[in-house]
Amino acid sequence: MATDSWAQAVDEQEAAAESVTLNLNLTLRNMTSKSEVEGENKGTEEDDNEDKAAQSLLNKLIRNNLVNNTNQVEVLQKDPNSPLYSVKSFEELRLKPQLLQGVYGMGFNRPSKIQETALPMMLAEPPQNLIAQSQSGTGKTAAFVLAMLSHVDPNNRFPQCLCVSPTYELALQTGKVIEQMGKHYPEVKLVYAIRGNKLQRGMKLQEQIVIGTPGTMLDWCGKFKFIDPKKIKVFVLDEADVMIATQGHQDQSIRIQRMLPKNCQMLLFSATFEETVWNFAQRIVPDPNIIKLKREEETLDTIKQYYVLCNSREEKFHALCNIYGAITIAQAMIFCHTRKTAGWLAGELSREGHQVALLSGEMQVEQRAAVIDRFRDGKEKVLVTTNVCARGIDVEQVSVVINFDLPVDKDGNPDNETYLHRIGRTGRFGKRGLAINMVDSKMSMNILNRIQEHFSKKIEKLDTDDLDEIEKIAS
Repeated sequence: MATDSWAQAVDEQEAAAESVTLNLNLTLRNMTSKSEVEGENKGTEEDDNEDKAAQSLLNKLIRNNLVNNTNQVEVLQKDPNSPLYSVKSFEELRLKPQLLQGVYGMGFNRPSKIQETALPMMLAEPPQNLIAQSQSGTGKTAAFVLAMLSHVDPNNRFPQCLCVSPTYELALQTGKVIEQMGKHYPEVKLVYAIRGNKLQRGMKLQEQIVIGTPGTMLDWCGKFKFIDPKKIKVFVLDEADVMIATQGHQDQSIRIQRMLPKNCQMLLFSATFEETVWNFAQRIVPDPNIIKLKREEETLDTIKQYYVLCNSREEKFHALCNIYGAITIAQAMIFCHTRKTAGWLAGELSREGHQVALLSGEMQVEQRAAVIDRFRDGKEKVLVTTNVCARGIDVEQVSVVINFDLPVDKDGNPDNETYLHRIGRTGRFGKRGLAINMVDSKMSMNILNRIQEHFSKKIEKLDTDDLDEIEKIAS
């Protein structure tokens, strides 16, 4: 894949970067949100504000393999009478040999669950529009990249596929997938429509695939006319839930879509399908097929839950130190409500001689990925973190989760969904798990009681002088 124009853009935009490859040496922009910074400057003890773009990029960086997803796929077709096709192998898709070679070269042996259903729709003739829900790691990027590469006519030297991502970093990640999958298809070229990629006025792009952010893509299609939108065959809008969380992106994406021909294939992907995302998706994609993930039936049956009664934060810390030897038989995650508490706790544990890793929202994304990789490799046994940083982390050997602070929402009510997410980091893949909750006041005891009522699951009191049960479960 030729990326000369991209190399020039990177020189201008990322002067410190010596390589297009995104690794720990690449200087990424600090993706900490403005509100987080303001909160820290004011000295307030506020929880991390979720930066969806940063979280999505983190998930892409730490995924070594496809997620072992147990959700069932629900398909809603625009034509209910049309037969539903799915595939169990990439050969069934009758791909061009060079693309099949690229797919296998990336380590895909068979289609993932969402690929089985989505790919026949995306590769169909005539083209079919699609709205798909897919979490990070399910192979959706590879799916829409394969669709773009399949629909391109390499003999036509003008843009035929547009892919819009919410941020520069996420666009770069998609580009890496195109370069990998198109490794054996050098006739197809790629260019990035990102801020800093300065093109001469009046020129027309010859690359068949354009990846970029909404503002620059809109300028290239409209103001500068580098792209003839009427010649576009496939329009992909990735990370729709991240897109609508960024001011201006939603409007820009809609304006791009309105320039495209009616027969252009529209593909939209989102990790979540909240009402705002649905409304946006339906404005972008006319007459869509819809793929949703049915909500997974969460179970707490394999997770033993305890609470430890304390009178202060310091007592919680001493109780944690008593438990520490037992929990490090395998690996443990300790959740705090704020970055400030997480930093304090990691520092105190380190001063006591315990080896811990800290995952903080103050870190840049590639630094967070490095911490997770070390934890996954077992170089640290205990990870101290907050809710936001740990979303989506699957480490098979985690056997203990400790809630140093119980999860509450902004109004101080129990956050049952976050509680389930936290303790769900253990008991993975059918194994037994252990969750320990630190309680330091009447208010936190009340929160724990309400969590018990919500899940109809008894949480037993733990005597930290008797750790035999913990050691048994942890091992």
